[in-house]
Amino acid sequence: MPQHEAIVAVLRQADQVLVIRRGPGARMPGYWAPLSGTLEPGESQEDALVREVQEEVGLAVTPLAKVWESTAAGGDYVLHWWTADASAGEVTADPREVSETRWVTPAEFLALQPIFAGDREFFAEVLPRL
Repeated sequence: MPQHEAIVAVLRQADQVLVIRRGPGARMPGYWAPLSGTLEPGESQEDALVREVQEEVGLAVTPLAKVWESTAAGGDYVLHWWTADASAGEVTADPREVSETRWVTPAEFLALQPIFAGDREFFAEVLPRL
């Protein structure tokens, strides 16, 4: 079956990453995860990253580098993980998509519940090497 493509935004401040608790309008609400979203037809990964972060938390970002690729838990999405620089400014969450935001270290993220297995792998194995 054809896979969809999605972007995952790794926004860093010092040793912390911005994560969200998915809101009532999101797929898999209640899970803690980095910002993410589906690529629209014809949209580049960089453009999707900028759009999704703006829509979900109101920050302007500059994509830096694709750092990892994984498959979502259900197997129906290829996830493209990108680091990005966020502009200074307040995080303003879209209440349908985001019920809570938090800047966390990798260790703090790994202690949150619930989280996706792929996100656990990224924070435990990939992020420390970046």
